[in-house]
Amino acid sequence: MNELLTKQNLEYQAKTREIAQKYIKPVALELDLNQTYPWEIVKHLQDAGLMGVWIPKEYGGHSGGVMNLVLIVEELSRACGGIGVGFAVNALGSFPIILGGTEEQKQRFLPDVAAGKKLVAFGLSEKSAGSDAGSLICRAWKDGEHYVLDGEKKWNTNGTAASTYTIYASTNPERGGRGISAFIVEKGAEGFTIPKEEDKLGIRCIGVAELLFDKCKIPADQLLGGTEGRGFMNAMMTLDRARPGVAAQALGLAQGALDLTLEYVATANLNGESVSSSQGIQFMLSDMATQIEAARRLTYAAAQAIDANAKGVSKLAAMSKLFASDVAMKVTTMATEIFGELGIIRDTGIEKYFRDAKITQIYEGTNQIQRLVIGRTLLKEAASKA
Repeated sequence: MNELLTKQNLEYQAKTREIAQKYIKPVALELDLNQTYPWEIVKHLQDAGLMGVWIPKEYGGHSGGVMNLVLIVEELSRACGGIGVGFAVNALGSFPIILGGTEEQKQRFLPDVAAGKKLVAFGLSEKSAGSDAGSLICRAWKDGEHYVLDGEKKWNTNGTAASTYTIYASTNPERGGRGISAFIVEKGAEGFTIPKEEDKLGIRCIGVAELLFDKCKIPADQLLGGTEGRGFMNAMMTLDRARPGVAAQALGLAQGALDLTLEYVATANLNGESVSSSQGIQFMLSDMATQIEAARRLTYAAAQAIDANAKGVSKLAAMSKLFASDVAMKVTTMATEIFGELGIIRDTGIEKYFRDAKITQIYEGTNQIQRLVIGRTLLKEAASKA
């Protein structure tokens, strides 16, 4: 695959791999066990100039696009899926501003994210509005020089660590999805609290929080784009660009699990024979590696298409997220089985890959939702050709 990457791609990949091997792998299990946010790793990424790769240069970033974001997330997730998604969520939270913010909003909020001085999170899902983003209960209304937000958000990844949040709320409930608007909310805003951090199966080093807006007041100029009713489209465009990041997380987890499995089978013995000599194990390893390579090509293709401003990226982004996350679950399951009884022991590290992989099939649109996106797009394409 390296022959298909640019010199810049390879530089970002190598720089991230060095950080992952040197700083992340030695502490990944401890961070997971204690649910400790990896602030020291964030500092290493900041020092390496990686925190704002996807942000345009005019706002302090590198204009590296989605492809370089994907490469970095893949390498981080190869060592720790939690750290991989913690990095990717900064893109998820800032894409709405890049895509739909006013020039003043971009100049105000993006440079600190690009420099790694502030983390940013994305608030769309609610208890009763996960896959159906058009049925938000969280409300917002204009009150003089302010907007007032009232409601709650669930499953906010990076929720406890972020300083800035892109939040979606309905300003006109009667219009359904067309009545949704987006807002930039800063930690410390009046009426904004974080009442709960979830205790999770995987990605445990990254806080996933509940956000509560109790008649939260924010300045009116923090309405994203300065116009009401554009939130739903902004969110969908954001997810199109962010889903390859989840695919990259899944891809990195799968590759990391395969790496660890290969190390194990190279030295393990069973009943006096090398595990690696088993034809059944070789078949499993072959399937794992083949599926990972297929997921990698699809993920890279989606990222490259987005960076090229290609049409119809929704389908390709959904395909990459769907396929890569399913592969991650298959590969980590097979890896756990190859380890046998050791597969469920924390010290071996393989069960962490298994736990981290599951969420990739669920967030940023469940894989059932990805299939709906793909299926509906296929039918529209067929109808247009009829």
